[in-house]
Amino acid sequence: MNTRLRLSTLSPLQHIIKRSYATTPTITTTNNNINISPDAPTKKMNLFTAINNAMDIALETNKNRYFLTPSSSSSSSSSLSPCFTSCSFIYLVLFRKFPLKMYTRLRLSTLSPLQHIIKRSYATTPTITTTNNNINISPDAPTKKMNLFTAINNAMDIALETDPKAVIFGEDVGFGGVFRCTTGLRDKHGANRVFNTPLCEQGIAGLAVGYTAAGGTAIAEIQFADYIFPAFDQIVNEAAKYRYRSGNQFACAGLTIRAPYGAVGHGAHYHSQSPENYFVHTPGLKVVIPSTPIQAKGLLLASIRDPNPVIFFEPKWLYRSAVEEVPIDDYMIPLGKARIVREGSDVTVVGYGAQMLVLENACNLAEQKLGISCELIDLCSLLPWDVEAVEASVRKTGRLVISHEAQKTSGFASEIATTIQERCFLSLKAPIQRVCGLDTPFPLIFEKFYVPDHLKNFEAIKQVVHY
Repeated sequence: MNTRLRLSTLSPLQHIIKRSYATTPTITTTNNNINISPDAPTKKMNLFTAINNAMDIALETNKNRYFLTPSSSSSSSSSLSPCFTSCSFIYLVLFRKFPLKMYTRLRLSTLSPLQHIIKRSYATTPTITTTNNNINISPDAPTKKMNLFTAINNAMDIALETDPKAVIFGEDVGFGGVFRCTTGLRDKHGANRVFNTPLCEQGIAGLAVGYTAAGGTAIAEIQFADYIFPAFDQIVNEAAKYRYRSGNQFACAGLTIRAPYGAVGHGAHYHSQSPENYFVHTPGLKVVIPSTPIQAKGLLLASIRDPNPVIFFEPKWLYRSAVEEVPIDDYMIPLGKARIVREGSDVTVVGYGAQMLVLENACNLAEQKLGISCELIDLCSLLPWDVEAVEASVRKTGRLVISHEAQKTSGFASEIATTIQERCFLSLKAPIQRVCGLDTPFPLIFEKFYVPDHLKNFEAIKQVVHY
């Protein structure tokens, strides 16, 4: 493992790609990419018998190949997996608390089928009255200098004070957590409301689902967003679908899962990932990513009080570097609303989370070097995202650059680009540009080549303006 990598003549990008995939042996093909003779004997099969035949041949030709499936034997059922344990807990809490009639006929009234589906997927969020840039606070409100993690700590402190059913749990949160976001909360609110869990993300998510389904308010922490995947089934197949499955009779209202995400300078591939797009594909969830201390506090309080499950990704790069005066009072920022960071006329630049600092530097550089006026938009929420704000800006500028740390292929920039192309096609003066991470695992020594820094974004801005 410690063998020095021979750089030879390969570029850093070529090295990253070479280390991500093995070379696939070449398969010689003849007709329509199939390497079989037209005279070869055939047999009529449907899809599943063809798959069965393929696995039969694989077992015959490679004696070291095995196919694993769940066993129904009594010997395999003696011990439950963590997933089964957490699921059992969920259903035990849920159905002992709520003896619901699961087969109650849905009253269709006058709603269309699409309206019913949407209504069953999400609860209506109470309207949050806002004043300046989506923040409902007075300009005369008292403030205190905070960085991002202390603003998050302050938000959770307020949530515990104002909601007696709120609890915080996760790995090491009892003594502050890895990034100190929960420092002092156990001492102030008690060990019954702020407590550590075993190192089991499935269990953390399962506890959160069960507790909120029974009427509580859960603020769960996944220590790094990279570790959220063991909890994926609980979040996507349980939390996100409870409301829809029950015909709006019950749900995981009050469920917030916090997770620090993104590059940190030395985290490599298990402490640097940006997994937000796995979750924005899931109806029933909301996905929120703040970029400043003021936004972090207001968005987190809104997430905790939202009647839908929320995934709250926190940019760990900004935990200490983002500092500003934050109102000390209780306030919320509405989910699904973008923030106009700076107004401009030549190009629209869109991002979220830690990438906002990068994009501000790129916009400043474009203005200083080329006199380009950039309109910078912070999405703040990805599910739902503020389509109207981005559309209005692109109709004004005619150009769009989108940037995020996550990989380019199927990243959220693709969703934005497609939607804006559909809505603003006749207003576009240049192709939409996506400046994103590479389609590889997150590297360690090659991190500076992987991340979409301000220079890459500056080049994209220059390209669309000079198209």
